[in-house]
Amino acid sequence: MANAPKFAGREAREKLGWWYANRFLFWRRVSQLSILLMFLSGPYLGVWILKGNYSGSLLFDVIPFSDPLITLESLASGHLPGILTLSGALIIFIIYALLGSKVFCGWVCPLNVVTDCAAWIRRKLGIRQTAKIPRSLRYAILVMILAGSAVSGLLLWEWVNPVAALGRALIYSFGATAWLILVVFFFDLFIVEHGWCGHLCPIGATYGVIGAKSLLRIKVIDRARCDNCMDCYNVCPEPQVLRSPLHGKNNESLLVLSQDCISCGRCIDVCAEKVFTFSHRFNNDIPVVNLNQ
Repeated sequence: MANAPKFAGREAREKLGWWYANRFLFWRRVSQLSILLMFLSGPYLGVWILKGNYSGSLLFDVIPFSDPLITLESLASGHLPGILTLSGALIIFIIYALLGSKVFCGWVCPLNVVTDCAAWIRRKLGIRQTAKIPRSLRYAILVMILAGSAVSGLLLWEWVNPVAALGRALIYSFGATAWLILVVFFFDLFIVEHGWCGHLCPIGATYGVIGAKSLLRIKVIDRARCDNCMDCYNVCPEPQVLRSPLHGKNNESLLVLSQDCISCGRCIDVCAEKVFTFSHRFNNDIPVVNLNQ
């Protein structure tokens, strides 16, 4: 069992094939790369699909998208954003409030590739957890950022925002902010697995709150199928969200309802017993308690 994290998903690959064991990971990378290419189409091809960056952009020069956290910072600092920024934030809020839990983190954010890479290397090298940080810290950081912006009148987070820094670097070129990306990578590699996304990122915390009641959800099809191989826990960036639906009491929901789930589908990929599937929050049937057991 000591080497289990290195080979999480191996049984699924052997039993169900490479595509089944990696299909959601593949489509996530396609999604992330496609969004990046939409940003790059303007500077390199002269066809502006998405103009701007991950903090704020225009789709086809018409539809605005704005990072909700930046918008909240602006409001907290006493600066009323323009109608375009407010409209873009509202559009993003509606999309992610309806779509799925933290879909931005799993399917859009470019930094997710960096943190996933660090986690993969950790598993391959057998690097164990070297520090513990409460996952609730990201929500405390979010509150501190908004409070700090209110006191200072500045958009404090944008000084050190690694998501925006990586987005600008990929779209324009790597510059002085490249060190932020390296800090996140090495922090996740040597200090805490998925430490940035799972413990610190206030952007993820924001999308967690926004998508707390969203539609798309991971569901446990049948708890009895689980053979306790722990592969899902080993690859999940938020493994605590699996405990209740997978190993909860008989009267607990089979849906992953936690707002911390990033809807990445990796638990579905690596499960050789096909325990998980994508579903919706209204498919919230509670297991029937057998009183004769």
